[in-house]
Amino acid sequence: MIVTTTDIIQGAEIQSYLGIVTAEVVYGTNALRDFFAGIRDIIGGRTGSYEEVFLKGQGHAL
Repeated sequence: MIVTTTDIIQGAEIQSYLGIVTAEVVYGTNALRDFFAGIRDIIGGRTGSYEEVFLKGQGHAL
């Protein structure tokens, strides 16, 4: 199966359009990760550990 955001795939016949699919999955977290995420919320910035978890979940959903 080919997953794409375009309406044309050169050399292929489109069998069906499924629409846009998105997903967010939260895997188990731990107190240490929550603690550092809370600090990031206060001082600003991105929470890399949660971003990795979201990317993993999105990959599983697709």
